[in-house]
Amino acid sequence: MEKNETFQKEKTNVESFDLDHTRVLAPYVRLAGRKELAGGDTLLKYDIRFCQPNQEHLGMKAIHSIEHMTAHHMRNHTDALIDFSPMGCQTGFYALTLGLELEDFLPILEASFQDILAAAEVPAANEVQCGWGANHSLAEAQDAVRAFLAKRDEWEQVMA
Repeated sequence: MEKNETFQKEKTNVESFDLDHTRVLAPYVRLAGRKELAGGDTLLKYDIRFCQPNQEHLGMKAIHSIEHMTAHHMRNHTDALIDFSPMGCQTGFYALTLGLELEDFLPILEASFQDILAAAEVPAANEVQCGWGANHSLAEAQDAVRAFLAKRDEWEQVMA
């Protein structure tokens, strides 16, 4: 019997813990959450998965640099980005947006990643603006983003 066959999954209050990571096929972009706020706004959270869970992961310098560059460049394309954060498992990122539906989010993500490929430096990669300014690699970030963009036609296919 395989390990995942014996695992008894209990529902949690964390959406990503309820996702069967053995059944997804990275790379992909999926809507991971929608929350209606009291004032009428809608928060949408996206799972931007670069690497196949439990099989590969991004290096920390690549993750750190992609985080900095996407947070910077995406805000040049939309005012709806609230946060862009790395996953602790090092397989991707979460983007929290204000009312940005998937069909609108994907072209913005793609444009932001094209900006990363054209970048000459990682924004705020210094001791004054970053808590670990030396922990960046433009080349590693660009390699990871280039590979992700090369599979653009697969982004909406989440499950294997």
